[in-house]
Amino acid sequence: MENKYRYFNRDISWLSFNHRVLLEAADRSVPLRERINFIAIYSSNLEEYYKVRVAEHKAVARGGYSEEMTSEEAKELITQISEEVNKHLEDRITIFQDIILPDLRKNGIIFYQRKLEVEEGHHDFIANYFREEIFPYLQPVPVSRNRVKVFLRDNRLYLCTRVIRKDNGATEYYIMKLPYSKVPRFVELPPKDGYRYLMFMEDIIKANIGIMFPGYELDCSYCCKISRDADIMVDDISTPQMMVEELKSKVKKRKIGAVCRFVYDRHMPQDFLQYLTDAFEINPDELIPGDKHLNLEDLVKFPSFHLGNSKKLEPMRLACLDMKRGIMKYVRKHDLLLHYPYYSFDHFIHFLYEAVHDQLTEEIMITQYRVAQHSEVINTLIAAAQNGKKVTVFVELKARFDEENNMATAELMQKSGINIIYSIPGLKVHAKVALVLRRNKAGKRMTSYAYISTGNFNEKTATVYADSALFTSRPEIVDDLHALFKVLRQDTKQATFKYLLVPRFNLLPRLKELLEIEKQEVLAGRTGYVILKMNALQDSAMIDELYRASQAGVKIDLIVRGICCLIPNQPYSQNIRITRIVDGFLEHTRVWYFHHGDQSLVYIGSPDWMRRNLYRRIEAVTPLLDEKLKQEMIDMLNIQLKDNQKAVWVDENLHNIYKRDETAEPIRAQYAFYEYLKARH
Repeated sequence: MENKYRYFNRDISWLSFNHRVLLEAADRSVPLRERINFIAIYSSNLEEYYKVRVAEHKAVARGGYSEEMTSEEAKELITQISEEVNKHLEDRITIFQDIILPDLRKNGIIFYQRKLEVEEGHHDFIANYFREEIFPYLQPVPVSRNRVKVFLRDNRLYLCTRVIRKDNGATEYYIMKLPYSKVPRFVELPPKDGYRYLMFMEDIIKANIGIMFPGYELDCSYCCKISRDADIMVDDISTPQMMVEELKSKVKKRKIGAVCRFVYDRHMPQDFLQYLTDAFEINPDELIPGDKHLNLEDLVKFPSFHLGNSKKLEPMRLACLDMKRGIMKYVRKHDLLLHYPYYSFDHFIHFLYEAVHDQLTEEIMITQYRVAQHSEVINTLIAAAQNGKKVTVFVELKARFDEENNMATAELMQKSGINIIYSIPGLKVHAKVALVLRRNKAGKRMTSYAYISTGNFNEKTATVYADSALFTSRPEIVDDLHALFKVLRQDTKQATFKYLLVPRFNLLPRLKELLEIEKQEVLAGRTGYVILKMNALQDSAMIDELYRASQAGVKIDLIVRGICCLIPNQPYSQNIRITRIVDGFLEHTRVWYFHHGDQSLVYIGSPDWMRRNLYRRIEAVTPLLDEKLKQEMIDMLNIQLKDNQKAVWVDENLHNIYKRDETAEPIRAQYAFYEYLKARH
């Protein structure tokens, strides 16, 4: 029987999210520097999207295997993606040209975009700068269909130039890599009449490129770049060492992966483009028209001009957790919920520090998915091992783009005496958990501590990712977490969890049961209400459960930052609303609320409702058992649902519809929640 339900395509839905990121650049209530940075984030997101998702679809389109789609369906999706990206490019160009550049001028900064804009007083500086700072690093390489093909490096900006010989009129093509590592992308020119001036490095090259080709007449120059497939498939290998060796080999090959897009200045003449595609053997479906200036992720390095101040939310430190009283002492009596970056991540570092120096600490266990370089967390774990504590760290080697850092930190820890458990074949471990087990001299288990978070043990991202974490000494949670680490150590394949929800054990049955209870409440004439906050919602089976709950009359609020394949405003989703929030912090917390007959169940944890999270990963979700903390999280959800500044509705066309109401009190959720926490604690 044909499924009556419909779903958004996950890749097109993701583009809707990235477009929402771009819209922040147009919001004049946001400080100008942050708006420029949002263009950089938008561009960086899109680059990774092509390297991973689009690269995968192109492989399928060329005959590769996929459980999800046929070759023809992949081709159709790639076309649809290109159409959406091109539409968003028009918005990006408009935002940059018509909003960002005029606002820079209002702030006393003129950012030259074309040679014709350059004022007379800057011509000599530009010529001298080119000769002295840039020219020594440029190496034009001839491009020809008949020569050895030039290898284009991944995500590097190249300038392609067409020249005509003066002696015989022959047309020749050259390509040169822009010297990123030697010269800044944004060059500051001498100030004039109270204004500061900037210019793209490539525009300075174009203005002087004729010097490089004596005996030639310069025809035209355009930028281009290549994006290469960066996904890494690791086979199920019997030993950890073999997996490490395979990963090292494949990471090295990432930069020479298959081409997944060739981005070019869309003003490039067709015959010029055709010559390049022939010479570099670029397939037509890899061609992506871009703007004159590519690689705008470089805007993250925009010069440090004063461009307006954002209201800084300084991380709070809880008085109840100061070093004199101690975190362990507090958590022995009370559950504790920390919200980053509103609270300082130093609290977790101090917790580890206390465990290191506590005489009763027998073992510290922790998962590592993405950690910061030069990590304080890792340094503290090393100190624990050197202090005679048993330390076990589960290292997920397959965390995309963090493979090298994870391998390096794992080797460092292993040399320091830490017991390292590597990836489980066929599974990713995405749980963000830590456990401190304590025993007295007689071997009796003493009060122990569990830490279950929605975010990584990464002090860098903890300043910009909005996450929540539970500290508890409740024996029932500690026992469940200990059972989970036994699964990770592969001491057992069978485990029973009484409170924690873990995929492949009890997560899906429990979620379906909770939704069924809400349906039964409605049928009994009572309230059925669910709030689900997550980064992504993709699994069609769980979306069907939400559709059925909606049809039964259950009210459902979804707060989904990124991919959302559920379609609102359909006959079967009339009771479902989708809110998306994009602001200064990256919304990363996963929280699930169920009204549950006025008993209010609240869970936090690591998984989104993606197929990979629900079926192919080890995740950990914990209930909040303390009534005050439960209410705190419910209040946070309600604050987010009331946001009328940064929140949008996602409609049935994947449009981002701002919730703004000029007649209502302005509520910006991230700032409102900060003030709520400050008042509460």
